[in-house]
Amino acid sequence: MKITDVKTFLVHDRERPSRNYTFVKIYTDEGLTGLGEAGVTGRELAVQGMVESFAPILRGMDPSRIEHIWQTLWRGHFFRGGHVHSAAVAAIDIALWDLRGKALGVPVYDLLGGLTRDYARCYCHVQRAGGDGPRGGIDAMVEYAKKQVQEGWEFIRFGVGEGSNENRAGVYEQARAVRWTVEAFGALRDAVGPEIEIAVDFHQRTTPPYAIQLARELQPMRPFFVEDPLRAENPAEFAYLRQHISVPIATGEQLPSKWDWRDLIEQDLMDYCRVDLCICGGLTEARKVAGWCEAHYIEQVPHNPLGPVSTAACLHFDLSTPLFAVQELTWRPEILADIVKTDMRLEGGNLYSGGSPGLGVELDDEAALANPYQMAGLHILRRDDNSVSDW
Repeated sequence: MKITDVKTFLVHDRERPSRNYTFVKIYTDEGLTGLGEAGVTGRELAVQGMVESFAPILRGMDPSRIEHIWQTLWRGHFFRGGHVHSAAVAAIDIALWDLRGKALGVPVYDLLGGLTRDYARCYCHVQRAGGDGPRGGIDAMVEYAKKQVQEGWEFIRFGVGEGSNENRAGVYEQARAVRWTVEAFGALRDAVGPEIEIAVDFHQRTTPPYAIQLARELQPMRPFFVEDPLRAENPAEFAYLRQHISVPIATGEQLPSKWDWRDLIEQDLMDYCRVDLCICGGLTEARKVAGWCEAHYIEQVPHNPLGPVSTAACLHFDLSTPLFAVQELTWRPEILADIVKTDMRLEGGNLYSGGSPGLGVELDDEAALANPYQMAGLHILRRDDNSVSDW
């Protein structure tokens, strides 16, 4: 079998106007295709350009040589790395695994060692838009969380201070966010009870003093983890954070390669690994990171705010990875259902694979082209004085 073409499909989400998806499809001379997805939301055009630069290299190659192709695309430049590069490699890599499973007639999780569990438990986002008054959306979030729990979700997540701006769009002040988050967590815990796990995403917006203050205030209410309390590019700050807090830490969703994980893993600076398969080099690279984490008893909590192909890749990763905790899930079966067909089924907060060959996903090329990319612009947060805050 030989690769004949590689195409990128940038698909706009009709239901969420600020969202686009980057799908990469590999075609072969035997008629089989493989489908992947890239991350780095907001950089879709750059990823498309990178994939187009790879396409001439890939044409004529044997798609079963997945590791060889990964090494070729990663190391075949003088300048390597970065999020756009790694996301393009990730999409191609995921598509190659999908293609290999289809060629052999087995699901990808069989290629990765087989099932280590029957399903992946997931967590949902319970943040609701809007909300007037000083509670800034807490009441709406609590009501939505209660409905999710009634439907069977056992893990929920919300973001630090995301209702604290009192309808001043794009404004984020740390002190106000801390106060709001403590109130919001308390309201959620009272509403859903002690058995439901609650994760809190700091979204890398807090400086170390505020991260420490907030983590300490949340500790008595037992968060499942605090996510990205600091930016992951400076692991030394996580060592400082470890000295001052005792709640579990999850991080790493922005890291583009195994080399960027080294200090976080080797120095035991996190409890949960937030690898993003669609940014960090695909299944090939994520499996290496997961094996490294296993030696440090670090469980996997993959980052996944993306589409159905990312979700399918995460599911096969989750099902075949020994140390796995919970999967982030924003995808629902109705999202892009006319464009990407999947065999996944969601029951309550548990995600199941249908066991189809490959990842169990198929892209309708014409339907994808009928929903073309729409520029969304930058997501920017500012403080009260109009200075820029981390988004």
